[in-house]
Amino acid sequence: MIAFSMFLIVLALLLVGIPVAFVFGAVSIAFAFFVPNVGFGIFDLLPHRIFGIMSNTTLMAVPLFIAMGLVLEKSKMAERLLVSMNLLFRNVRGGLAVSVVLVGAMLAASTGIVSASVVMLSVIALPLMLKAGYDKSLASGTVAASGTLGQIIPPSIILIILGDVMSVSVGELFMGAVLPGLLLVGLYVTYILIYSYFNPSVAPIATNIDDKICIKEIIISIIPPLLLMVSVLGSIFSGIASPTESAAFGVVGAVVLAKINNSLNFSMLKYASLETVKLSGMIFMILIGATAFSLVFNELGGTDLVLEFFSEDIGDVWFFIAIAMLSIFILGFFIDFIEISFIIVPILIPVMHAFGIDPIWFAVLIALNLQASFLTPPFGLSLFFLKGVAGDTIKTTQIYKGVIPFIFLQLLGLGLVILFPDLVFAFI
Repeated sequence: MIAFSMFLIVLALLLVGIPVAFVFGAVSIAFAFFVPNVGFGIFDLLPHRIFGIMSNTTLMAVPLFIAMGLVLEKSKMAERLLVSMNLLFRNVRGGLAVSVVLVGAMLAASTGIVSASVVMLSVIALPLMLKAGYDKSLASGTVAASGTLGQIIPPSIILIILGDVMSVSVGELFMGAVLPGLLLVGLYVTYILIYSYFNPSVAPIATNIDDKICIKEIIISIIPPLLLMVSVLGSIFSGIASPTESAAFGVVGAVVLAKINNSLNFSMLKYASLETVKLSGMIFMILIGATAFSLVFNELGGTDLVLEFFSEDIGDVWFFIAIAMLSIFILGFFIDFIEISFIIVPILIPVMHAFGIDPIWFAVLIALNLQASFLTPPFGLSLFFLKGVAGDTIKTTQIYKGVIPFIFLQLLGLGLVILFPDLVFAFI
């Protein structure tokens, strides 16, 4: 019960808004000091754990993929992609929204950073959709949902984190997430086309686009990011390079694309470098705090308590999966995906092994579930990014209304992957 109270206190402090790393560290120190038979000696293992984190070659891919995404964010690649896609789907009702989804998928496969994708699409696509007469709820929902595809489509930062936390191959996780990610893209596109067909007023057909499509311009816009995607992911899938090595190659490729688009300059490199340090520092500080938390939590018997509850008191694998997915989904309303990865997932891992659940499949389920946390009110990060860019153009209630159908689509995709595990193992 002491371990359970420790867990509840951490969640309560996170909901108040205290920074995650400080919550982990402070609660761990407090319980080590006040609880008998624990003591500060438990932290003698912490330096060794921290050294292991800092020398982990898998985690080295995190800052590299972040830098790659930030460089691409400033390279104007998304703008050119969207214009080209819009030309291809100009005669389709809802074609601009479909273009946004496809561009979001390509950005996800190029950057892996949700915040960068949502901001880029909000700045570029949202004004275009509103100018074309799209319903504000549909436009905002499409932009927010498309931007979050970077959570599941490789190279995803969360997949790298889950790979480290769950001690599984990041390369296999990337391969396992490909079809589920494409499944979500298909569900989004299908919904937009059906909704637009039965409600023509929400998505007018574009009438101000020149019918003379310049094939050369479209090819120039689409081929470079596709080559980057194939080179980065293909080298991982084929076993030529590790995720870390591919991430380093991706940074070089992003810089080359920025140079091709004439957007490479010192200020852009400075911005990408500083933001990479900030984001990476935040993630690693949380990881160090979570390590301290896990030391004390395990010493108090928290992991044993959870394992006993699921394996002995319940004893049903499907009930465990249902409870785990429901808990992660509900927590996603209030706390960030990184916090869930470092608090909830380590608690579930022993139970997963006890039931003999495949860790790759379970990790992809968690990633799909965590994707919904970006869209669920009131604290969905994508909603904040979108509202910050849109300002007074779109009301918060319109954004909430727009993302609800996409949240259900994400849950539908999660259900399909649970029912059909082969979707994960098709490329492994």
